[in-house]
Amino acid sequence: MVLRVAVVGGGPAGSSAAETLAKAGIETYLFERKLDNAKPCGGAIPLCMVSEFDLPPEIIDRRVRKMKMISPSNVEVNIGQTLKDEEYIGMCRREILDGYLRDRAAKSGANLINGTMYQLDIPSNNTDPYTLHYADHSDGSATGVMKILKVDVVVGADGANSRVAKAIDAGDYNYAIAFQERIRLPEDKMAYYEDLAEMYVGDDVSPDFYAWVFPKYDHVAVGTGTMKVNKAIIKQLQAGIRKRAAARLEGGEIIKVEAHPIPEHPRPRRVVGRVALVGDAAGTVTKSSGEGIYFAAKSARMCAEAIVEFSNGGTRIPTEADLKVYIKRWDKKYGMTYKVLDLLQTVFYRSDATREAFVEMCSDIDVQKLTFDSYLYKTVVPANPLIQMKITAKTIGSLLRGNALAP
Repeated sequence: MVLRVAVVGGGPAGSSAAETLAKAGIETYLFERKLDNAKPCGGAIPLCMVSEFDLPPEIIDRRVRKMKMISPSNVEVNIGQTLKDEEYIGMCRREILDGYLRDRAAKSGANLINGTMYQLDIPSNNTDPYTLHYADHSDGSATGVMKILKVDVVVGADGANSRVAKAIDAGDYNYAIAFQERIRLPEDKMAYYEDLAEMYVGDDVSPDFYAWVFPKYDHVAVGTGTMKVNKAIIKQLQAGIRKRAAARLEGGEIIKVEAHPIPEHPRPRRVVGRVALVGDAAGTVTKSSGEGIYFAAKSARMCAEAIVEFSNGGTRIPTEADLKVYIKRWDKKYGMTYKVLDLLQTVFYRSDATREAFVEMCSDIDVQKLTFDSYLYKTVVPANPLIQMKITAKTIGSLLRGNALAP
């Protein structure tokens, strides 16, 4: 037999899974509803993703080497002096990144289907196939032509509103909303953001997250995120970031407005039967930083590697227990990162006093190095114990000065 796998969703997660599976000779079907989709997203990727996923330089719009953290009272802290010459945060447009990864999966042998999955029929035993009911849009129509596909394994990479997750009753999770405007700036204003990104904190821009100005190819993405899923509140917060950054955005023209849900924690069940969830569908976005692209692609690759391994290169059908090995490996590798970032968000994002303390702390070189190293290379970096003690003392000192330890 040759194992058949359907990957539903053609973002960084789905494409990474499909590429790994196809390269191993597994019959792979990659579904994507909109081949020109531009997901609303800050679009920042860490340096390790560029090398690990072999990304060419042309898909990175900007190499950000400087970051400004801006406190509720508009105290600005410049971050980035610890970066080496070759180190940067990559800024990309999702339509470019996603298109590249999807095309590469197709070149590796994945069957790319421009389709929308509507229903997944679950078999009653461990060997019968899953049946996907989908609309094929290859005729260019929005309604498409209804078709079915039978496969042995399904990878759900279809985002926060995952239909695959619903089909296997994977359980719900809390989610935040990311809202952003793409703004084209006059040349002099755009020059300011040449290699600089800004993060703003404060109740006026987000009660539980941060707002951002991230540079892109020929515009900046200006947005905010919050768990308060309410249109009026989100509009108010976006007005807040526009006001805070007004002088730097003067003369800008809005070219696109976009919003998207972001999972706040993993789903209760990420593997059920021979169906595995990856990326946003599984809930791999980190707290505190709200980063999702690298973790989506990485979770999908790890899932696909487990499928290749336990199917003996596609010659047998893996079991639920086999697929759950991917979850065990994922949690072992990144569980601590998620816990640390969750704690950071809980401690530092709960009031303007704690946010002032957080921004003050970011001025410390050791804190900056630890933060950048853990972001760029995805390791909770074990700092020298003396430095670790210094950072802990500085954290507590900052919190005390801002009366931020008060309940």
